[in-house]
Amino acid sequence: MRRQDAFTLIELLFVFVVMAIIASIAIPGFSKWLPVYHLRSAANDLYSELQATKMQAIKNNSEWAIVFDTSVSPGRYFVCSDDGANNVWDGPPAIGGDDTAREVDLSNYGSGVDYGYGSATTNATQGGGALPGDNVSFSGNTVVFNSRGMINSSAGGYVYLQNDQNASYAAGVLASGVIQLKKWDGSAWN
Repeated sequence: MRRQDAFTLIELLFVFVVMAIIASIAIPGFSKWLPVYHLRSAANDLYSELQATKMQAIKNNSEWAIVFDTSVSPGRYFVCSDDGANNVWDGPPAIGGDDTAREVDLSNYGSGVDYGYGSATTNATQGGGALPGDNVSFSGNTVVFNSRGMINSSAGGYVYLQNDQNASYAAGVLASGVIQLKKWDGSAWN
């Protein structure tokens, strides 16, 4: 008789038991990591959108803006390439404006990502201070880049994002046009 190589039922059951044990250890860690990943992804995308908007303003030798809509939850923002017939950066028709815009919806990130400062106790500016009431410190909830890549505000500003675990990031633009991304580490913005 010839011997045939194969797995026994006991060997297969042993493999399934080991896989189940590994999965039961990995899933709780993964579920804690996922909200942090979603928030970091939203913050990095906002940082990239600020950079891209600044570059488009320089490239097209015209103003570009991002309008932050905090009136809905989860929030959204609009990257605007034209301020419309009224010459005011007020967002697209969806929020009552007439700008040419592309929408970024924070609900696409999941894990409770929305405007907010989580457990942060001070704002992200160098001197600290009070946090803005609607989680956006740009005047009129709008940041406008001019054709030189600078913003049309002497103060600059920050946008705060949080997740359902109260972690938070702040994306900001200084008056000089420098764009920053900071994370709250429990006691300070880094």
